[in-house]
Amino acid sequence: MTRLEDFLKLNRNRKIWTISKNQSVIQALILMSEKNIGAIIVVDTNDFPIGIFSERDYARKIILKGKSSKDTLLDEVMTKKLITITRDYKIDQCMKIMNEKRIRHLPVVENKKIVGIISIRDVLKIMIEEQKELINDLQKFITS
Repeated sequence: MTRLEDFLKLNRNRKIWTISKNQSVIQALILMSEKNIGAIIVVDTNDFPIGIFSERDYARKIILKGKSSKDTLLDEVMTKKLITITRDYKIDQCMKIMNEKRIRHLPVVENKKIVGIISIRDVLKIMIEEQKELINDLQKFITS
């Protein structure tokens, strides 16, 4: 099973996007759109991760509540129960957490700093590759 450490090494050039809790929802949406990401880590003034804001948060906490994207700060609507992991997790553990907690992004934190983020898309891609390798290995075993 692939370790998160390996994923982070392969994606070491991937930028981790963050935004201040004092920014407006529209500012987060603009950044998310520009960077083509579905969620952004919200940080305090010391760059400490304190929450996450996702497209789901926007749909459920802004649009459905009739709030203004321009007038609402992220601190009011972000998901504050930030679930994080460390680089020693395995990909199947990430999938289990995502499934149980019904989340799509897991920030990787070490020493109170964000060192990476893995999405459900990343996890599925890795798991599919691992299954392909297993199938190929089994086919070789059977035919030899």
